[in-house]
Amino acid sequence: MDKLKQQMDFLLEIDKEKKIGRQTYISDGSRKENDAEHAWHMAMFALILQEYAGEAVDIGRVLSMILIHDVVEIDAGDTYAYDEDAKKTQKEREEKAAERIFGMLPELQRDHFLSLWHEFEEGTSADAKYAVALDRLQPMMLNAAAGGKSWKEHGVTLSQILVRNHETAKNTEALWEYSFNEFVKPHVEKGNIKG
Repeated sequence: MDKLKQQMDFLLEIDKEKKIGRQTYISDGSRKENDAEHAWHMAMFALILQEYAGEAVDIGRVLSMILIHDVVEIDAGDTYAYDEDAKKTQKEREEKAAERIFGMLPELQRDHFLSLWHEFEEGTSADAKYAVALDRLQPMMLNAAAGGKSWKEHGVTLSQILVRNHETAKNTEALWEYSFNEFVKPHVEKGNIKG
C-alpha cells in the first residue's frame, strides 16, 4: 500500500499542472493555455504526425516524455521561450523541481521518469528530437491561429524563432517547412513577428 500511496500522491500533485499558465493563447485567442492542455495537445500532435518524425521513434516513449516534460513547472514555473533572463536560472530551477516531484514516486518509477525527463531536456535521441520539435511547433500553430497575439505582446522577432527552431528544422524537416510557411511567414508579413 505504501507504493500505491506514493503513486496516488504523485498523481494528485501533478494535478497542479492545470494551474500553470503559459504565454501561448488557445486558438481563438480568448485565453492562454495551461501546461496540462499543452501536454495533451502535444500528445495528439505526436500520434497524428508520427510519420514526419525525422527518424523512427518509439511512440510510447515519445508520449511519456511529452506528458512529463513540463511537470517540473509546478515548482519551477513556466519559462517563456524568448525570455533570456529567466532562461539563466531555468535549468537549476527545473532540476530541483524534477528531483522533488519525481522523487515522490517509488524508486523504479522515479528513476524511469527522471531518465525520460533528462532525455527530453538533452534532445539528442530520436524520441527526444521528435518530442522537442513538437514542443516548438505546437505553440507556433496556436500563435498563428490566435492572430499572432503572443508574438506581438512579447515583440518576438523572426531571428528568435529561427534560432529556437534550428534543430527542429534539421530533425523534422517537413513539419518545420510547413510550420514556417503556414504559421510564421504570414505573421512576419503582417508585422506580428518582427522581421
